[in-house]
Amino acid sequence: MLKDITKPLFVFDLANNHMGDVGHGLLIIQEVRKAIQGFDFHFGFKFQYRNLNTFIHPDFKNRDDIKYVKRFSETALTEADYARMKQEAERLGFITICTAFDEASVDLLEAHEFDIVKVASCSFTDWPLLERIAKVDKPVILSTAGATLEQIDAVVSFFEHRQKDIALMHCVAEYPTPNKDLQLNQIDLLRARYPQIPVGYSTHEYPDEISAVKIAVAKGAMIFEKHVGIKTEKFDLNLYSAQPEQIKKWVASAQEAFEMCGVMGRRYTPSKTEASTLRALRRGVFAKRSIKPGQKITHEDIFLAIPTTQDQITANDLSKYTHFYALTKIEAKEPILSVKVKQVNTRETVYNIVQQVKALLKKSRTVVPGKSEFEISHHYGLDRFHEFGATIINLINREYCKKLIVMLPGQKHPEQYHLKKEETFHVLYGTVLLNLNGRSMKCSQGDIVTVERGVKHSFSSPDGAVIEELSSTHYPDDSFYTDPIILANKERKTRLTHWLD
Repeated sequence: MLKDITKPLFVFDLANNHMGDVGHGLLIIQEVRKAIQGFDFHFGFKFQYRNLNTFIHPDFKNRDDIKYVKRFSETALTEADYARMKQEAERLGFITICTAFDEASVDLLEAHEFDIVKVASCSFTDWPLLERIAKVDKPVILSTAGATLEQIDAVVSFFEHRQKDIALMHCVAEYPTPNKDLQLNQIDLLRARYPQIPVGYSTHEYPDEISAVKIAVAKGAMIFEKHVGIKTEKFDLNLYSAQPEQIKKWVASAQEAFEMCGVMGRRYTPSKTEASTLRALRRGVFAKRSIKPGQKITHEDIFLAIPTTQDQITANDLSKYTHFYALTKIEAKEPILSVKVKQVNTRETVYNIVQQVKALLKKSRTVVPGKSEFEISHHYGLDRFHEFGATIINLINREYCKKLIVMLPGQKHPEQYHLKKEETFHVLYGTVLLNLNGRSMKCSQGDIVTVERGVKHSFSSPDGAVIEELSSTHYPDDSFYTDPIILANKERKTRLTHWLD
């Protein structure tokens, strides 16, 4: 219930504000229900149970000079009266919650079948009471006022070891709490330290203060608690309890904050107005010259300018992983519309290739320097890379050159030759089937083979291989493939720099 909370929960604490008068208590519950009408949140009503026969020491009963003895004694209700108020809260749709201050009161809240058990800050490390509460088959909300991190760790561990559904409430036990003492950053601390547990805010500020709840919302609190009551000619009200009209403003302030904060845990979806505004400010893609049907559109074929028309490809759609092919003829200066092109995105394909190469490098225990240039050779296109291709990692290229060639299982590298450079292959891992001018040889880990200038060579690996290539300086125009289809493919390489992380 608490760990899966998706809608904020607002808890109204009646405490002793019923003033020992069940009719007054019922009035508070009913008027608070009217005040929250129309808000789409979960709402709970909380009661406080104390068994005064055992809670107060026998020698101190009926002492008017001790504040809390006097307060609790004067406002005591019967078990039947508490049950009547709980039933009224339930009838009005409230989740019912009860703070028990002693073990006998835990027995009573179980008998009254409350939905949630609350632990007050003063009872946070009352281990005998916590042991009894842990036996109740109900979620538990715990207020943390005054507790150290070590104590909170211990209590969280206590309940988690017992597989209890719990939530923590940031709370300051000053009644009322001045704004300067609200310590709302503690919500951040609790959420960061216990990311698996919902965190809330139990308030004791002045009842007209409605900005603090906004901050609590922005910090990610999902449970909110406030003392409630009604001031009448017969009954006064303390300085930290809110009346129904103040409750309405407090909840409305929280609702406004939730609206301002927006969605949680995912990226928001731009409104139609925002999307339209951004699109109007983006540069559109226009044909620099006439483009034929079937032609791949390159950067040399386009220019970028405003205004952008509806359904037009924009500069934001262009990347090295996105390729466009004309479906119809596009005239010079004409906007390139999405309906006139076929779009091919290769990002996922490239990402998968990188992951496979990294896995093979790890398996072979080959250490690669950071930021080495990563070159995917796809001689007949990316869609045939696993049949024909190789990955080349460029390490050094000065008067001498060093590369790593990674062959995935089953890959073949088509026949080629070099006129300027001589190269030596050193097999670091796997098996390489090498062909030199029609002569086949099988190379295993540790083998070294020199490929002289002009020698036509091709190679493949049945199970995957890593080859160290040592050569004289590499020239970009010194690879001559015997298949003219490959030579005609000007985009047979995809290069990456940031690929290791």
